[in-house]
Amino acid sequence: MKQLITSLLLIGSFLPFMAQAQAPVAPQTSVEKYQAGKHYQVIAVPVRTANPDKIEVNEVFWYGCPHCYHFEAILEPWAKKLPDDVDFQQTPAIWRPAMEVHSRAYYAAKQLNVLDAMHPIIFKAMIDEKKALSNENDIAALFVAHGIDDAAIRKAYNSFSVQSQTRQADARVRSYGVQGTPEIIVNGKYRVSSNETGSQEAMLSVASFLIEKERQGKGGKK
Repeated sequence: MKQLITSLLLIGSFLPFMAQAQAPVAPQTSVEKYQAGKHYQVIAVPVRTANPDKIEVNEVFWYGCPHCYHFEAILEPWAKKLPDDVDFQQTPAIWRPAMEVHSRAYYAAKQLNVLDAMHPIIFKAMIDEKKALSNENDIAALFVAHGIDDAAIRKAYNSFSVQSQTRQADARVRSYGVQGTPEIIVNGKYRVSSNETGSQEAMLSVASFLIEKERQGKGGKK
């Protein structure tokens, strides 16, 4: 009997340790590679995207911005490799009246299906050649110099469609809360700037991270 009591006491003394050893360990919360407020900003009120079925990536730029001009060299190849579930867009910023001219030039080129050709030409004219391109005549002259009909570019530049798209772009950029150019907006929810990432290359890394974050929210399918 004494031996039985001793055995029970020994077992009882080990029970707390056994329970502790078998207790499930609470999973640790993983820290995301990039964090809101540090590497990117969350837009307070999400902005509607062009195609809700896709993850939109929208670059906000200005033709007179040297940083935007240099960003093109890494942005273009990155954008071309984006999966089919990503919709790459660009939005010209308007801080002052002269920038509206450049915005209309962008949408006029797009309407005439010459954006791929004229986009780098407009950048080069403003940054490398120091041309102001401050009015319709300047824009028309540049387009004509590169084979676009004068009447065609003027018609597109003054069209209701181009003026409407320019107004929408201005409203969109204001809704994003853009602080400068270039900036990348991911799915109308997140704003990425080199001021926070530290470099333009890092901007694309953060954008890729946010694209995947949105993809997982949609079910993870590309």
